Amino acid sequence: MTQIPVLPSPTWFVGCGNMGGAIIDGWRSAGLSLSNLVVIRPSGKAVDGVRVVTSFADAGPAPKLVVLAFKPQKLDEIAPQLKTWLTSKTVLISLLAGAEADSLKARFPKAGAIVRALPNLPVAVRRGVIALFSRDADDDVRQQVANIVAPLGFAPWMTDEAKCAAVGAVAGAGPAYVARFVDALIKAGEQRGLSTEIASTIALETVFGTAWMAAASNEGMDSIARRVASPNGTTEAGLAVLDKDQVLDQLVALAIDAAARRGTEMANEAKLAALAEPERLS
Repeated sequence: MTQIPVLPSPTWFVGCGNMGGAIIDGWRSAGLSLSNLVVIRPSGKAVDGVRVVTSFADAGPAPKLVVLAFKPQKLDEIAPQLKTWLTSKTVLISLLAGAEADSLKARFPKAGAIVRALPNLPVAVRRGVIALFSRDADDDVRQQVANIVAPLGFAPWMTDEAKCAAVGAVAGAGPAYVARFVDALIKAGEQRGLSTEIASTIALETVFGTAWMAAASNEGMDSIARRVASPNGTTEAGLAVLDKDQVLDQLVALAIDAAARRGTEMANEAKLAALAEPERLS
């Protein structure tokens, strides 16, 4: 029987937007106790089954684990308030896209270890992807982090930050692109006379069933496509449109490149802000 991991006491979630909420939903679904978790958000908006406070002063003892789950643009607003509560025993996990490890270390120098975790929304249903990277986490910290994210899905440790960002660009943004493809299937069904309800169910089950079949069989995508398509049949006629001049491959590559480029821009913005910090304090 697999032992359910326990969150360190106390664990702070600083902010709790879509991704933070998805992680908490995944932990709840996995049976993790949320009793050691405190969410700190100025709005005080409730989170089911979790204590919520509006300030660090109300959160209690210094945290053993902190998860940064706010918008990246808020980093320089929140960091000066948060860093005074961190100690050498604090592990800090950042969900912030674009905020690289060095930029985080510059803002939280007293943290014992800093881990970047780039998850995607399916962590809410425990089928997520979470890229992990750290420069200073020892083996014990890595194991601790791996234990608490494992219930959320596939969580590989990346050997360098560029690969971590690559996973973020593909997996992090991927659900949005898959959702657009499913929506396109729904619209195509509607154009063929199907009701929205029937078209939606067909599109979702087709995508879910194909993914499940591929995961269960370990069969390659091209092999599945060719197995569906009979020579000179209906599927092959449609594939001829998608495969012409690799138009679909190029379109997806352009979307991923745009996401990766924005990630690089955000990383550079965070670096510049960190360099400017001493000037603001002088």
